[in-house]
Amino acid sequence: MIGSGEQPVGLDPLDAALAAAVRCTDAWLGGVYLMAPDDSVLELVALCGMPVDAFRPWWRGAFAAPGPLRDSIQGGRIIWMSSLEELARCYPRAAANLPYQGAFAVAPFPRGRHCRGALLLGWLPDRAPLLSGRERRRIAFSARRIAHVLNKAVQSPVVPERPRSVSLDSEGPEVQPGSAANTLIGRLPFGILALDRAGHIAYVNTAAGELLGMSAEQLLGTVPSRSLPWLDNVTFMDAYRTALTSRETVALAVPGPLDEWLDLSLHADDSGTSILVMAHASPKPPGTQPSTGGAASPESRIHLLMLLAAALTETVGVQDVVDLVADQVLPAFGAHGMIMSAADPDRARIIGFRGYEPDVIEQLDGLPRDADLTPAGRAMATGVSLFFANREELVDLYPEVPQLTGKQAWAFLPLLSSGRPVGALLLAYNMPHRFTAAERSILAPLAGLIAQALDRARLYDAKHGFAHALQQTLLPHALPTLTGLDVAARYLPAGHDINLGGDFYDLIRLTDTAAVAVIGDVQGHDMSAAALMGLVRMAVHSHATAGATPDQVLARTDRDLADLNGSRFVSVLYAHIDLERYEVTLASAGHPPPIIRHPDNRTHVVALQPGPPLGVGFGTYTYPLTTLPLVPGALLALYTDGLVEIPGIDIADTIEDLADHVGQCGGLPLHQLVDGLIQRTRQASPHTDDIALLLLRPSLIVEL
Repeated sequence: MIGSGEQPVGLDPLDAALAAAVRCTDAWLGGVYLMAPDDSVLELVALCGMPVDAFRPWWRGAFAAPGPLRDSIQGGRIIWMSSLEELARCYPRAAANLPYQGAFAVAPFPRGRHCRGALLLGWLPDRAPLLSGRERRRIAFSARRIAHVLNKAVQSPVVPERPRSVSLDSEGPEVQPGSAANTLIGRLPFGILALDRAGHIAYVNTAAGELLGMSAEQLLGTVPSRSLPWLDNVTFMDAYRTALTSRETVALAVPGPLDEWLDLSLHADDSGTSILVMAHASPKPPGTQPSTGGAASPESRIHLLMLLAAALTETVGVQDVVDLVADQVLPAFGAHGMIMSAADPDRARIIGFRGYEPDVIEQLDGLPRDADLTPAGRAMATGVSLFFANREELVDLYPEVPQLTGKQAWAFLPLLSSGRPVGALLLAYNMPHRFTAAERSILAPLAGLIAQALDRARLYDAKHGFAHALQQTLLPHALPTLTGLDVAARYLPAGHDINLGGDFYDLIRLTDTAAVAVIGDVQGHDMSAAALMGLVRMAVHSHATAGATPDQVLARTDRDLADLNGSRFVSVLYAHIDLERYEVTLASAGHPPPIIRHPDNRTHVVALQPGPPLGVGFGTYTYPLTTLPLVPGALLALYTDGLVEIPGIDIADTIEDLADHVGQCGGLPLHQLVDGLIQRTRQASPHTDDIALLLLRPSLIVEL
């Protein structure tokens, strides 16, 4: 079972497998990502080749966010990115979140009882841009070996809060060597720190201890960002990662422990990182600001804004905005809680929160937007951010504010879009917190970005709600029951914009022993397509129940479309099922052919002579009929092209492949088979088109 803590290779099979993967692929770093139980988050379990703390921004990530990890797991394939430029072309958001040169590969784990995730491998930028066949096989083998280790576990792996650091060496690094070289380095007038590959301090000379204000004994074996908390900021970590990934010398100035600035020079290679420490000549380097409490340099603040701006552009709904703020903004500013409110006409309605108990949120939700009553109301009314470094400052301005929690510092940020308030964002801290000028300078533009994303998200959610209601109205709420006929159906919109599509299906009961199954696809993925879909479905229903034959139903519906001047094409497959004669009569208007699986497991694609799609012939074309036996136990599958269209593959081949799969699995209960067919398609290719699927299986009618 996987646990937390840092262990040398050999004590855990996963450690050994990960280290072996890095060695056999000549990679610089490797990491094991596993899917959370609810399939919402990818979490880093173990990391090899790079300090865990330096990799903190990538410990966890939403699985829904587009990126190489998600695509590799969904597609079941290795994804190779040879450079930062290629990453930016293929995954702009991921590149904004990983602005370091280098190459990397992601290999999915073969599925098992405890295993859904991927192996991440990284190389330095000086490697060849192409991935050879031998390298690809080694990467795939390494992923399979790690998956085997995970699946052998007695129970599901436990993902630790902090990923485990895995060493490439069987023994820990030798610290503070006693040698002539050590004596020489100890006499140098500038400080020297040596960090191993895991980021622990392995050597400290005398001058470094004096400049850093700590003895060698206090520093050895520690991580600098922990033993020297004034180094735990964006500026230093960004410089550290740049040195690790580029192998170039990186210099920066940081405020030291004794109110004096220090110059750091970082040099990294395969064995670790060396840091030279020198006192800065002037009290404060020009163009920099002290970096305390997580505040960053101007360059790092711009970088952080770019990261968050890139992420916000890809949020869709309100919950996406809330989750992004909670997952990325809170840790970036060291906050412990957040409340996001939307501006209703006279009240502030809470739409998301973290770090607060639900009963507290119930008391705060729906408070008036009166500027004299609440800080959030004042922020929305004035458009000015409010910062309270401690409880005394808050009580001084709002003496009657209730003390509902133990929070000790707050930032109230107005969310303004096009000059109007759309809500407010509260960031809260468990301890008093002084908001530096650097923090305030980044929070103001960040609030503007969040406001614009929230405004778009609320509009999207409103349209999505309307679209969902419209879709539910146009599609049948439930299919009619018919003795002697088992039915299962699924509809899955493509996810374009507001999840509204033009695919439809229906089952129309004609008599106790006769029914009509129909499936269709309207051109387009918008409101017009959905509206036309509803009209076509009603027209087919009307003509079918009036006693028209299958070819007459299609011809008359084609004439109806001509009268409506719909200017869109509609493909339809119409099946008249006679349960007394156990046969089916089919007519097609340019629709993919159905599949029949016989009781003896023989399966074939029905060869139909289709007529043109509806909306083309203006009621002048005929639609040939095909009558086939449909005996008890046989299976008839009707589908739209979204189930079989895969870019780069002939649709005839994918239809034959679907028929083979139906032949193998057609004996399953229909509700299991229909779900399996949908899931199989979603795994095989990106879901870019609507999918409608209708399965019908006649059974023997026993008269009592």
